[in-house]
Amino acid sequence: MGSAKSEILKTDPLLVVILGPTASGKTALSLALAERFGGEIVNCDSVAMYREFDIGTAKPTAEEQARVPHHLFDCAEPTASMTAGEYARLGRETLSDIRSRGRLPIVVGGTGLYLRALLEGLFPGPQRSEELRERLRERASLRGADYLHRILRRLDQAAAERIHPNDAPKLIRAIEVCLASRQKMTDLWQEGREPLRGFRILRVGLDPERGALYARINARAARMFERGLIEETRGLIEKYGIGARPLESLGYKQAGQLLRGEVTREQAVQVAQQAHRHYAKRQMTWFRREPEVRWLKGFGDEAAEQREAEEWVGEALESGS
Repeated sequence: MGSAKSEILKTDPLLVVILGPTASGKTALSLALAERFGGEIVNCDSVAMYREFDIGTAKPTAEEQARVPHHLFDCAEPTASMTAGEYARLGRETLSDIRSRGRLPIVVGGTGLYLRALLEGLFPGPQRSEELRERLRERASLRGADYLHRILRRLDQAAAERIHPNDAPKLIRAIEVCLASRQKMTDLWQEGREPLRGFRILRVGLDPERGALYARINARAARMFERGLIEETRGLIEKYGIGARPLESLGYKQAGQLLRGEVTREQAVQVAQQAHRHYAKRQMTWFRREPEVRWLKGFGDEAAEQREAEEWVGEALESGS
């Protein structure tokens, strides 16, 4: 029985997943692999799915997107609510389409929850309660940022350890799930999930040296402001007000604080750099829990790392032929 299952898995088409922290060179590596092996790139960054959010998301440029087909960029309206479940549905449809045309799908991005939803499926959580959510938001604003995290620690210690104390949306959803289902969200995660089927998955991770990564993060955050992040943010606020959900994401949040006069330009850049560094650290904590990742110790735009990744993909394709 085991050998039959193994044979089925070997004949499945390959899916390449490129994961790693922000500014580690995922885009460059994905382009190199796509051009080498006839691949198509599937975005797995939550903010890059939104139209009109360009500078602060570091999306592939128009020139880069013209080199190979790209999917799930600029596919959501700025006022839309794009959940991990909706991403997983769209992502699986896209992968199926790429597979039907005999092309190599390459999933690229740094949003760990979206990647897990795509590959492993989501648990069947309870319906959202806007009344409960509003109550939690109000109490958090009165009692401080750690209030929600303290509640979740009492309800589900394991879930609290996986969610950053400042990530209010995820904390609120986790509390909502625990209260509505009368179960720990961690336990629900193990029930009823439908993993992605029909692919052999090769996970390629980027894990460059921390100091070099932070230097790149600082430089990229500063370039975003130089290239017009403040003007882009101003235009989005004028057009959508607070209804544009990604305005609270990294970079845009600090640009908004600058526009409201809460910080100077220098402070906004420094806070954005720090926020991106902290985000990179959280990303690596998450991605180290991914199974069977083959790690590269450099950046994705380095020739040596690209050659090694190409060897891995070539070997994986040959083993399935």
